[in-house]
Parts: sequence; structure tokens; C-alpha cells
Amino acid sequence: MATLKAKDKSACKYDLVSLGEVMLRFDPGEGRIATTREFKVYEGGGEYNVARGLRKCFQYQTAIVTGIVDNELGRLVEDLILQGGVDTSHIKWAAFDGIGRSVRNGLNFTERGYGVRGAVGVSDRANSAASQLKPGDVDWDQLFGRDGVRWLHTGGIFAALSTTSAAIALEAAKAAKKYGTIVSYDLNYRPSLWKANGGEAAAQKVNQELASYVDVMFGNEEDFIAALGISVGGAEPDFSGIDLQRHESVLKATAAKYPNMSVIAETLRHVHSASDNDWSAIAFADGKVHHSNSYPHLEILDRIGGGDSFASGFIYGMLEFGDPAIAINYGVAHGALAMTTPGDTSMATLKEVKNMVAGGNARVSR
Repeated sequence: MATLKAKDKSACKYDLVSLGEVMLRFDPGEGRIATTREFKVYEGGGEYNVARGLRKCFQYQTAIVTGIVDNELGRLVEDLILQGGVDTSHIKWAAFDGIGRSVRNGLNFTERGYGVRGAVGVSDRANSAASQLKPGDVDWDQLFGRDGVRWLHTGGIFAALSTTSAAIALEAAKAAKKYGTIVSYDLNYRPSLWKANGGEAAAQKVNQELASYVDVMFGNEEDFIAALGISVGGAEPDFSGIDLQRHESVLKATAAKYPNMSVIAETLRHVHSASDNDWSAIAFADGKVHHSNSYPHLEILDRIGGGDSFASGFIYGMLEFGDPAIAINYGVAHGALAMTTPGDTSMATLKEVKNMVAGGNARVSR
């Protein structure tokens, strides 16, 4: 496997830049989308959530590269991003045509789920401004070369939006490698995004090309199988429990196929109910498998964004300590805390994360 070395913090304007879509999330709270009469509104997006978590919880300097329509909804998205402390200067603003015929802002309606009722997501994001980003829209030489970026994060959700979003993700990864910026990628396979666009075969073609430029790969077992075509033989995934040997085999098979990757990390989740999950992670790095602390029967308020918060915690651990054995515990702790609050993004503090990594509990703090 390749060696991971981050650029010096003093030489870079940003610790991390994310490339992806930022949507408005409409949350019916304890209710359901089809019967609610009111929603709470948050911002969210697989790639953005990582930048937001690193800025808000871990106090790193981050930015988002995305597209947003310049209307009232777009300015609401911007306002929410600004509240999260993420730099908005790399947003590409698209002109509004009056009704969203040619370009629009992405919307995501999400039920949290509870007990035997699983979470439900309904996206309304076709023809979004982010999906229309294309190669040549961003001056990567300025961003990576002159401003300086230690880490680029993007992922399979953004790459699935359109052929041009996949192309600009590849362009960004190549530019990042040119300037010595670490590249991470979250596979985040979503069947709904690929359903009308070639299915698993198309997803694998896109993700396999991008994977050759990735230093740190995130995902779960289904992601590695569906989005990268990784096969370890034997039976199909068993969702009645966590088969650690099988998961380790998936990571090792991925490492063998992509020797350019320094770290491959997988979140492990066994669902007892929507509000009761076993939660942990493993990572393969330096020829070894690293196991995280385990959180059996984690009580969950809102599971959406837990994997993104794992990624931001893991990235913090790698940039701060350079040790995947430490980073993986920051990842699972941050992901666990993020799932105790509503919305896609983390509301955790660094003190809370450190307390969990050290084995702390949920006693009252006062």
C-alpha cells in the first residue's frame, strides 16, 4: 500500500476542501413525509457533511466546491453553510430562470425512522446546479497550487449525479494528486441515483476509474461490492450480524486491486431496529487491519450522516496524529455522536469526541 503524507498546515489555506452537492433537507421530525404539515430545514450532502464536521467540531479550515442556483432557496443554502463555518467562496452560482426549468437547487425529504420503521429518503434533485458542474469550471491550479489544500474529499453520490459531475470529480482528483493533496472518496452507492443511468455496471465504470487516484477510501461492504465490483466469493452478505472475517477480506481485496490506496476504511453497522444499531469500523492500512472501539446497541435519533461524520473524524485523526489506529476511533466516536442529534451534520464538540475515544460515558456534564 502507498504511504500517506499530508502537506504542512502552515503552507495551506485549507485543511480540507469537499467537492459535492449541498441540498436542503426537509425533516418532518417525529412525523412522516406523506402526513406532516411542517418541516424543519437543514443543509446536507454526503461530501459537504465531511467539510462541515471538520470545521464545526474539529476547528479545521474547510471549503466547499459546489453549484447553487442564485435565488432565495440558494441563499438559504448559503446561509446554512455559513453558519457551519465552511468557506463559500468556491461556490459556482447559476442564474435562476424563474421556475427551475433548466437548473435548480437539490431538495431532500428524509424521515428519521424509529423502531421497526426504517428511515426513508425522497430526493428531488434532478438538473441541480451541482449536477451541472463540469471540467473547466474550477481553477484547480489556483486552489491546490497557490492557495494550498491538505486534503480533498469527494464521493460516489456526487459522481452519480451526471456524466459531467463524474468528469469534474476525476479532474479534481488528478489535480489534487499533481499538487500533493491527499484524496479521499466515499463510495456511498445509492441505487436510486444509478437506476436510470446504467445501474451497477455504470457505477463500477465511474468509480473504478476514480479509485485509481484515491489515497483514502471509505465505504461499507455493499458499497465495495456494488460500486467497485469487489468480490471475495462465498455467500452473499449476511445482515443478521457482522462477519468480521468477511469484512476484512473485502478490504484486503480492495487493497490488492488498488495499491495506490494508503487506507481503506469500512463502517460496520448491524441494525437491530432503526433506533438500535451496533456501530463500529475497521480499516486496512500498512498491511494491517485496525479495529475501532465498538458501540453495541447504540441509541440513534437520526442515522443520516453518520458515515460522513465517521469520515470527518477519521480524517481529523489522520491529519492530527498520522495513525489509522487512532483515527478510526475518532471516526466511530464522531459518527456515533452525530447520530444522536437531528439533521445530516454533526452537532458534536471536540471535547465530547475525545471523551468517547477515551471511554467516557453519558453522565450529566455540569
